[in-house]
Amino acid sequence: MLDISNDVAAELAGIGDGVLDSLRDRLDCNIRLRGNRLTIEGDETHVAEARAVVDELVELVESGHEIGPSTVDAVLGALDQAHDIREVFEDVVWRHRGKKIAPKTVTQKQYVDMIRNYTVTFAIGPAGTGKTYLAMALAVAALQERQVSRIILTRPAVEAGERLGFLPGDLLAKVDPYLRPLFDALYDMLDAEKVMRYMETGVVEVAPLAFMRGRTLNDSFIILDEAQNTSPEQMQMFLTRLGFGSKVVITGDVTQVDLPREQASGLIQVQTILEGVDGIGFVRFTHQDVVRHKLVQRIVEAYKRHAEETGTQRSR
Repeated sequence: MLDISNDVAAELAGIGDGVLDSLRDRLDCNIRLRGNRLTIEGDETHVAEARAVVDELVELVESGHEIGPSTVDAVLGALDQAHDIREVFEDVVWRHRGKKIAPKTVTQKQYVDMIRNYTVTFAIGPAGTGKTYLAMALAVAALQERQVSRIILTRPAVEAGERLGFLPGDLLAKVDPYLRPLFDALYDMLDAEKVMRYMETGVVEVAPLAFMRGRTLNDSFIILDEAQNTSPEQMQMFLTRLGFGSKVVITGDVTQVDLPREQASGLIQVQTILEGVDGIGFVRFTHQDVVRHKLVQRIVEAYKRHAEETGTQRSR
């Protein structure tokens, strides 16, 4: 039995009781909150683990952090890997209008550190793990701190079998469906007027991957999103655009390849070619790093199991 403060009780009981539900699901204990009193019942091992998690959650709340159901997974991951959870949550990458963007899992923290310390970082894993969003936040921070002079955001335009030539409108209208998630993240981190000004002056460039050919990209923070949909030739072309003073982040989910079955994925192939090369880092996310609705975690894991059981996962 634990006596906790009003603030901690409010956080644990909030979000539709999601934190307590997550504690019960993950820790296999009977956990009840009545007023300021938290009761944990179960076998000795599970109760001890639950107590350790609750202690960490209490410290997070008391140091000013908001918590949610995904925080329970983050704390469990940190405890498993002997991490100080505050090191994860307090590594604020970017602030905008009172909103703080920081890692929410141990793997996200490793990803942020790798981007800072490596020239080229590959982030591979399922949707909802924060691959693109955190990379975008680091790009905006690098621009504001004058570590780079521009941000370049790109994606291969192959989703849903559509081709640019068949879409209506001018170039911007044609590429908008492919690049919209990048715009959304950008507008989440900067005022709309600043985004428009940056785009008009070329400080921020958003373009399909095909537009990278023949260029050398110096003093830039470059993000290639949805890289599972590149061919090996496109991946090589993109990587060789790297210029001086630049940083590259490549994100993708190798279970969501939209290329024809006979077409190899550049992101799958590049792992065997570049793994271990100095200055290049690989971060691999799993369903446990999904920070969206907990149902997304279950969907991702179910599809992964189905692919393994049916042998339908791509190997090239």
